[in-house]
Order: sequence, then C-alpha cells, then structure tokens
Amino acid sequence: MRTTVLLGMLLLFVGVTSCSSDDDAAPLMEVESSKASNIHAPQQGGQGKPVSGPFTKFDFKTGKITTSDQEWDIAFRGTTIIVNGGAPSGTTDEPARSGEAAAYITSGTSLAGVTSVDTSKLTQDGADGLAISTGSGEGWYTYDSTTHIVSPVVGKVLVVKTRDGRYAKLEILSYYKDAPAPADLTQEIILGSSRYYTFNYVYQPNDGVTTF
Repeated sequence: MRTTVLLGMLLLFVGVTSCSSDDDAAPLMEVESSKASNIHAPQQGGQGKPVSGPFTKFDFKTGKITTSDQEWDIAFRGTTIIVNGGAPSGTTDEPARSGEAAAYITSGTSLAGVTSVDTSKLTQDGADGLAISTGSGEGWYTYDSTTHIVSPVVGKVLVVKTRDGRYAKLEILSYYKDAPAPADLTQEIILGSSRYYTFNYVYQPNDGVTTF
C-alpha cells in the first residue's frame, strides 16, 4: 500500500513538472517582413579618388538606421556594404566591429525562395575582403560605365547573420532616391540622387532559428 502511494505521488510530481515546463516555454516570435526606403549612404571621393566618409549603419531588430557604435548589423557607404563582425578590412573610416555578424550572397533566386540559412557559407569582413563583395558584377550590383547607372542584379539575395546571432535576408531594389523605375532614370537622378538604398528584408527574431 505504501509503495503504491509513493508511486502515485511520484507520477503526479512528474506530471506537474512536465506541464510546468511546457507552460514556461516561450512561444516563438513571428518572422518580420518589411521594406527599408531611402537609406542614404553618401561617400566622399570616388571616380579614381580615395573613398572616405562615415558608413550609414542599419539595425534589423529595430528596422532603423542607427548611430550606435555597437547595435548595428550592416552598414552602407556608396556601393559598399559591411557587416558588424570580423576584423577591419582596411577601408577608410570603417566603424569598429563588435558583433558576430556575417553574410553571404545567393544567386538566381528570389527573397521568398530563400527559406533557410546555409551557415557554412557565412563569412565575416576581414583583411582579405568583405563578406559582401563589392565591384561591378562581383556582388549585388552592376555598373554601366556609359550611363553610370548602378543596377541591383536580379536574383541576388543577401543573407545576414546579425550581430547577436539572429538572421535576416534582403533583396536590394534600388540605389536611387524613391526607387525610380529603370526607364525613368535621368542623368539628373543618376548624378544627384544616387546612394539611396531601398530593399525588402525579412528578419528572424528567434535565437538559433535558421529558417524564414
């Protein structure tokens, strides 16, 4: 009889503990989809002259530009994009990297087509180069030396590990203010309203979750 009572109490304790554990498990937060418009990324120099100037830093968690020295994930200057992870690349005026951000570029797909992160492809910035390659045809864009138009390459999606180990993906739509259609790009826009990023992005806010 005593053995039976003790066994019953043990089973009750296990059941209560199990239920309590299930109740305490935090539900996953929803994946966030959004659009960033007119992220201004000016630079000094270029056209054969040394490039310099501060980078414009972006935080996926807030979906906003930030001036924080630490709470940023990616940063833009001209056509160059850096991540908050790795080591200095030797670029003039680059901010110090304090996070664990990394990135890679996928080709021949759409934003919706990237459903998970291939963590084996993630790389960080460093002296040997940037995680997101720069240069016409080398990374996310092409440059037409005749028209001077910078065009995002269709099918290029940037996959990013954020500074604190979450993940995001983005597709750059335009390099010009208010994202004009290619047919509407005039010389005035090209020369006076460039270096304004518009991109769609998806942010995975849950720690350790590599799917979107």
